[in-house]
Amino acid sequence: MTDSSSSEANNPSSPSSLRSIPLWLKLAYSGFLAVLVPYYWHAYGPSNFLFFCDIALFLTLVALWKESSLLASMAGVGILAPQILWMADFLSSAVGFPLTGMTGYMFDPNFTLFVRGLSFFHFWLPILLVWMIWRMGYDSRALFCWTIVAWIVLCICYFLMPAPPAPEDNPSLIVNINYVYGFSDKEPQTWLPPLVWFGALLVVLPVAIYLPTHLALKKLFRSSLPIAQ
Repeated sequence: MTDSSSSEANNPSSPSSLRSIPLWLKLAYSGFLAVLVPYYWHAYGPSNFLFFCDIALFLTLVALWKESSLLASMAGVGILAPQILWMADFLSSAVGFPLTGMTGYMFDPNFTLFVRGLSFFHFWLPILLVWMIWRMGYDSRALFCWTIVAWIVLCICYFLMPAPPAPEDNPSLIVNINYVYGFSDKEPQTWLPPLVWFGALLVVLPVAIYLPTHLALKKLFRSSLPIAQ
């Protein structure tokens, strides 16, 4: 008689196999962050880690080691849409037809290959997150949980972090984190009163970016939550 647990372990489509994340991937990702974090901290300061893409880096690290579909799903809801745009602009820029120009720095020789290599996580992190969600399932609680995290971070960025422009005596200071003052780091937007812009951001991000991403992931991938009997 075949042992059921052994059979399940050898079956790549079984739930336990789908949840398992290879150790080499956990170690490789941890090693990457062990390089990126001290460099970014030194070069840009701790406020740089308030960017949503950087928060997703840390969520992904914990998600890998804990094999948490919720944390992976939260990171996916938060960054997949903007990072897919980054990927598209990178690929189009590589062939000479940039979509937005947001990845122009990746082709600027004034930036070292080391710095550009670190920033390339914007390209491969979305792919990793999609793979993790496929592997572990999508947790539908991610929309609510990420939205709460995003609102807290946005409040910190608006009320505690500096507005643009960066001061002349510190031109490399990180300002306007997560676009809480508009789309430019040179000056605040003038279309709306600052608090109206900020309030709109709190609504538009969940409705226009997080919700569609949540619906797409929920449709494309199996749920990680047990079905109530």
